[in-house]
Amino acid sequence: MSSWADGPFLGFDTETTGVDVTSDRIVTAALVRRDAGATTVRTWLVDPGVDIPAGVTAIHGITTEHARAHGRGPAEALEEIAAEIATAQAAGVPLVAYNAGFDLALLEHELARHGLAGLEERLPGGVRLVLDPLVLDRHVDGPRKGPRKLVDLCELYEVPTGDLHTAEVDVVATLDLLARMAARHPQLTAATPAQLHATQVRAQEDWARSYNRWRARRGLPWPGADHGWPLPARPGPATRLARRVSWHVNRVLGLPRRLARRRRQREE
Repeated sequence: MSSWADGPFLGFDTETTGVDVTSDRIVTAALVRRDAGATTVRTWLVDPGVDIPAGVTAIHGITTEHARAHGRGPAEALEEIAAEIATAQAAGVPLVAYNAGFDLALLEHELARHGLAGLEERLPGGVRLVLDPLVLDRHVDGPRKGPRKLVDLCELYEVPTGDLHTAEVDVVATLDLLARMAARHPQLTAATPAQLHATQVRAQEDWARSYNRWRARRGLPWPGADHGWPLPARPGPATRLARRVSWHVNRVLGLPRRLARRRRQREE
């Protein structure tokens, strides 16, 4: 019996100039279509129009000079990327991305920066078919110690990986990871992609609320994780105020713990 796990899917990943979705730029992107065992790969090298920090180059290998010499203009590349994602979404093909909230938020800001229509504008119903192994893993496996980076989940689910931190390789690893997760957790394939999308929206909100309480109790700065998924939430003034008040309350509740920890550190 076939299920959504048989495809088709459109995998998506980017490599960037940094981790700030509002100001950093896309340097490389990959869209990988997988359908009935067949895989089609499309990649972009983009001239971001800004310098690529050396520390970031050390991760993905793209220098400022290489991007300027060989990269495509960002507006042209971004339009192609957005058009392909929107076409797939309109046809009911799920988008698969690891930590999808980052890549999609970055793409939306990039599109706006260059005067192009965002995904929400291109899709009357919005982005409504996304499968994110990071969010799904938090949902099916709950809290556990240790990091949840792509390489960590690939190890947990015994997914072979190549040279991660190239967009194309990361997408293939993410698609393979999703397949392993679907095989290990039957509750995932018992739901439709649309149902899983809705589940992930709730799971992200629950995780963000818990994570932000944890940050506040340790005195870490506001804001923390975004409650929205797969695109950032746009809360109204009342919601923003309630979240800020909640952060301050949790910060106060965590003060005795922080003071005790500092005392122990001084005594050691």
